[in-house]
Amino acid sequence: MFLTISTTGTPERPATDLGFLLHKHPERAQAFSTSHGTAHVLYPEASAERCTAALLLEVDPVALVRRGKGKGRGGAPDAALAQYVNDRPYAASSLLAVALAKVFKTALHGVCQAMPERAAAPLPLRIEVPALPARGGAGLVRALFGPLGWGTVEAEPVVLDGEFPEWGDSRYVRLVLEGELRLADALNQLYVLLPVLDDAKHYWVAPDEVDKLLRAGDGWLAGHPERKLITARYLSRRWGLEREATERLELVRLAEAEGLDVEDVDNAVDESSDTEERPVPLAEQRREAVLAALHAAGAARVLDLGCGQGQLVQALLKDVRFTEIVGVDVSVRALNVAARRLRLDRMGERQAARVTLLQGSLAYTDKRLAGYDAAVLSEVIEHLDLPRLPALAYAVFGAARPRTVLVTTPNVEYNVRWESLPAGHVRHGDHRFEWTREEFRGWAAGVAGSYGYGVEFVPVGPDDPEVGPPTQMAVFTRTEATTEATTDETLKEVTA
Repeated sequence: MFLTISTTGTPERPATDLGFLLHKHPERAQAFSTSHGTAHVLYPEASAERCTAALLLEVDPVALVRRGKGKGRGGAPDAALAQYVNDRPYAASSLLAVALAKVFKTALHGVCQAMPERAAAPLPLRIEVPALPARGGAGLVRALFGPLGWGTVEAEPVVLDGEFPEWGDSRYVRLVLEGELRLADALNQLYVLLPVLDDAKHYWVAPDEVDKLLRAGDGWLAGHPERKLITARYLSRRWGLEREATERLELVRLAEAEGLDVEDVDNAVDESSDTEERPVPLAEQRREAVLAALHAAGAARVLDLGCGQGQLVQALLKDVRFTEIVGVDVSVRALNVAARRLRLDRMGERQAARVTLLQGSLAYTDKRLAGYDAAVLSEVIEHLDLPRLPALAYAVFGAARPRTVLVTTPNVEYNVRWESLPAGHVRHGDHRFEWTREEFRGWAAGVAGSYGYGVEFVPVGPDDPEVGPPTQMAVFTRTEATTEATTDETLKEVTA
């Protein structure tokens, strides 16, 4: 990968001042080790009239494969050939941007103790990148660099093969930028826009990339007409990071328009005196309803059946009235996430003694689940195929037989109130069914009657007078001991 930065000068202000600004002496060829190869800095020409600094990045393909495994384009496990046969050693990309930031780090920050006035002033610059991937073509290159103060933006398409012009152009361009800009501004623009035009990164995009983007885009990104595209591509279309960057850039834009500091704009509203009510997420309302029902039942030892990633287990742990909490899920991955969420490896001995995570299927009886005060199946039954519900009912109500069982499930009638949910669609792609209030009550009444439980129904969320609440909850309370004969009879029906 190759990039040149040129400037012109006079005997009074020689072009070789570029060496001071870049902190690289024109009479020396220097090499710098990077995580994916070696970056060389040299000066093909250095005179008072004209000076050119060149950055050459030699990519080590073996290091690229080893360090990029599973990350970014060319590093996917199913792209074995692309690991070794790709454009990385030849075309500018995030690899070159990272090398640029490492080799010219001080220059990117606009710092030059020897010549601070030169670092702060615009220079006549010419920047050339012989091979630049441009997903969007030459038009996008001009749209990105044009508003940034460059007098000339040339993006000459590179043909696929000069001997076969009928094959047309490749996705690469030869980029030439000319104009008077601060060197730091030009370098920061390249640092952001090289990977944006390539539309790929060779490393995992972590949350700190937002800080890098805003730091490098200071002074030009907030007002850029293609800000949305730049943000999306730079952050690899990670929606959460895009939203954070967009919100922070909007603060910067407002601050600039008002002539204020960002901190002044961000703190314009005192949150301590903010009395506006914010809607409580439905998931949180479900957990609160479950906790209230468990308190009313006087439960101390609780099963969370189908605990998923442990949100309810975490809420139960915060309440000392629950002395033993068992989370059960068929997914090992979900249990691992739950363990990390709960920080089981860092939990104190007394707290750790209160919680247990077990792998198990709710379609089979499990002796480990017998003898508990209460069991919760929160948003679980709709993930099972309907023919498997009798087996679940026997495993929970017939075999485990907790004193109280709480079951929550979506109310399909309420779906018409979700503006973002297309008609006829369920709320989650994994839902096998979603019941009306009548269907849920019919199933619950049948289970209660078969296993000696009484059942009451509690709305969760706003109870719409026409379509009911978004979530419906059944509270089962054991009313009598089921005889062994009755249990055996039910088991035969389930297995038949």
